[in-house]
Amino acid sequence: MFFAERQADKVPAVERDTPRRPVAKVAVIGAGTMGGGIAMNFANAGIPVVLLEVKREALDRGLAQIRKNYEISIQRGKLSRRVAEQRLALIDGTLDYADLADADLVIEAVFESMDIKRQVFGTLDKVCKPGAILATNTSTLNVDEIAAVTQRPQDVIGLHFFSPANVMRLLEVVRGEATAPEVLATALGLAKKIGKVAVVSGVCFGFIGNRMLEPYAREAHRLVLEGATPAQVDRVLTELGLAMGVLSMYDLAGIDVGYLVRESRRDAISHDPSYCKLADELYGMGRYGQKTGRGFYLYEGRQQKEDPEVIAIAERLAAELDIPRREISDQEIHDRCLFVLINEGLLLLEEGIALRSGDIDLVWINGYGFPAWLGGPMHYGEQLGLDRVLASICHYREQLGAYGEMWFQPAPLLERLASDGRTRIEAV
Repeated sequence: MFFAERQADKVPAVERDTPRRPVAKVAVIGAGTMGGGIAMNFANAGIPVVLLEVKREALDRGLAQIRKNYEISIQRGKLSRRVAEQRLALIDGTLDYADLADADLVIEAVFESMDIKRQVFGTLDKVCKPGAILATNTSTLNVDEIAAVTQRPQDVIGLHFFSPANVMRLLEVVRGEATAPEVLATALGLAKKIGKVAVVSGVCFGFIGNRMLEPYAREAHRLVLEGATPAQVDRVLTELGLAMGVLSMYDLAGIDVGYLVRESRRDAISHDPSYCKLADELYGMGRYGQKTGRGFYLYEGRQQKEDPEVIAIAERLAAELDIPRREISDQEIHDRCLFVLINEGLLLLEEGIALRSGDIDLVWINGYGFPAWLGGPMHYGEQLGLDRVLASICHYREQLGAYGEMWFQPAPLLERLASDGRTRIEAV
């Protein structure tokens, strides 16, 4: 990981002498949890920030939450009151886009909807000064489509912060088709200034992290239909060293959030009627996870408990979908969840979305709680043996019938590496 971090900012078309644009003022659109956290990053680095909302109540709520976050740091002895007040003084609020006219960098952190984001960027194109960098915090949407509504696609970039943005170290820097080298260089320099580990990604659904999360989560959901319990799936992952099991993570992030992401791409998943069907059912019941006290688990405060009702729902859905239920081993959970994760990473490398396997490992350690002592999922795959990863994917492709044929497709790069007896992930 030491070497991976030092490699991550070596990006084609960005040289040491690539010009950087000065960033003396930042604007953030959206004062919710994400927007407020993003604003704190820049204030902490001494850069003035203006936070824009459309309604006064939302703006006041966002500014109050930022103050509360600093108060918590003071109470924990991590920050003096004097420094906290200095940082708060760097954050202003506004309801008027005209107040963004002198911003050098604008980061959009609004609802994850292409229509809303395109509307925001259309407005920014009109009000922002020439040369201002326009960034989107989207976690899954196409940055090139967002850039296309502007007359300056060369100034548009993805800056995907991870929640809570004032704490998480990872920043996915998404390079659009038209993103200028100096815009990318400026983003990488700013990431260092605000204490982030920046990893460059190309444009695709979900970029590096969420693109890989998709098959990993898909298998976790499917395994519960086939006979595992949410607690068993999560236990296998946490015993490996992950900070949180994937189903617990969905409860934390919000089952409603996952549902909206799936809704945005139903065409791509409609050929599998079982795809995250249990999560869709929970969404329909208003079980959104921790925020409603019920999701894959029951919650009493922060205490998580297993819920027999979820197993009953899984049994009913499996019967409706004609999925035979059986006892699932811990080894099967490990292999199906982790090996499709690694396989997707190899696809990202082959497509050029990710530049290096070390970049992928940085994303998963710093953004998704993958254990650093295993070196990230790609390094873990190397340690287990790429031939073993390939053999397991082929095994489940055959064993799981039509479902296996549908989803367990080995990455061509994995097949080439394994057939050549390679132990390291590299282009061949």
